[in-house]
Amino acid sequence: MSNGDDETAEDAPAEEDGDGVGSEELESRLDEASEALEAAETEADLDEVETTLDDVESDLEAADLPEPDEDDEDAEDPREELESRLSDLRDDLESQRGPYAEDVVDVVETAQGTVTDSEWTDDGEDEAHEAVDTFLAASEEYVDHGADAGADLDAAADALATVADAIEGAALDADDDDETIAGLLEAAETLEDDLEAAEVWDDLTVREQLDAKGFYDVLTNENRKDFPAEWNAAKIHAKEGNLDIVLFALDKLGSEFIEEYFIDILYHLGSDAAPAFDVMHQRAQKRDKGPIKVLGKIGDDRATETLHDFIDGDGDPALQTVTMRSLGAIGSPESVQPVANRLDADDDEVRSVAARSLGLLGDTRAVAPLADVLESDDSDEVRASAAWALRQIGTQEALDEAAKYADDRAYLVQAEAEKAESA
Repeated sequence: MSNGDDETAEDAPAEEDGDGVGSEELESRLDEASEALEAAETEADLDEVETTLDDVESDLEAADLPEPDEDDEDAEDPREELESRLSDLRDDLESQRGPYAEDVVDVVETAQGTVTDSEWTDDGEDEAHEAVDTFLAASEEYVDHGADAGADLDAAADALATVADAIEGAALDADDDDETIAGLLEAAETLEDDLEAAEVWDDLTVREQLDAKGFYDVLTNENRKDFPAEWNAAKIHAKEGNLDIVLFALDKLGSEFIEEYFIDILYHLGSDAAPAFDVMHQRAQKRDKGPIKVLGKIGDDRATETLHDFIDGDGDPALQTVTMRSLGAIGSPESVQPVANRLDADDDEVRSVAARSLGLLGDTRAVAPLADVLESDDSDEVRASAAWALRQIGTQEALDEAAKYADDRAYLVQAEAEKAESA
């Protein structure tokens, strides 16, 4: 039995968790914050609720709350429960804020980017333009902007920028102008939805895209000769000079099988394939031999720097020979040294093609290295190529070097030397 001065367990004060803050007190403060959030009518009210939640979070982090029993899977964790409730209240707080004028501006600016960056079909352009027109009329009811969508999508995009600037300049207040902001946001979100629904090329199958571009329109019962139809149509378009649509189809079809057909079409166009230079140059950078051959036929020396990289060192012999033939066909003086460097390659075919490419380049700087090859290379075929190249350069010095071998042991070399002698 205790004496009168002793306190019973029931009379003793409840032990508080660290720093004098217990879970019950924190729970109570969250209850108050929840009630305040429900009653909030202005942004200032919401700011007060946020301050309360920040204070609760700080005290919760510092509180020394009891840990759940690790051996009891069903044991409650007071800290976890409080953190979860705090997170939910913050989500509710954010959902109750706004909308703000900057939210509207963000949607309008995103829509502007959609208008300018999307690859619209013809129908899609009309739908997108109509969507902007509708938004301009709806937004004019809430803010005076005077924007006009004009006759094309560039003008429509400019109009959206004008509206965004007007909304920013209106200095709308989330409390005082809440109805205006809500109306603008609804109009902007409708614009966003309408642009999403407008047709872009990616919405169509490849066949539909080609149809929409009129790719197959050139085919008739009389000229349907080759299979597949895409190859047939591409040949007709190429012959008529419609390379834009040929390149569009090449990009969209994406098949290695079809690509070979299309590359062959461009190759046989020769210099008339010049409008395809950028596309072929880009594809050649993947070391694709077909586009490299086309670049040689186009003959644009902008390709030479890229092609020089492909013959630097003893890499793929097939790639090197294709590339040097194209460099010879292009004929840039800048290619003389890179090609001449391959005269000492390990592969006979590479050396032979290097010699012939120097002949096509026709630069007199190649006479001395070609004469050295003709004198000392182990391969008669390579030596014959060097003699042929000297004939192509055609200066007296070059012809004299080749003519020295009119009595050569190798018939191939002898034949070239005799032609040089009689030139």
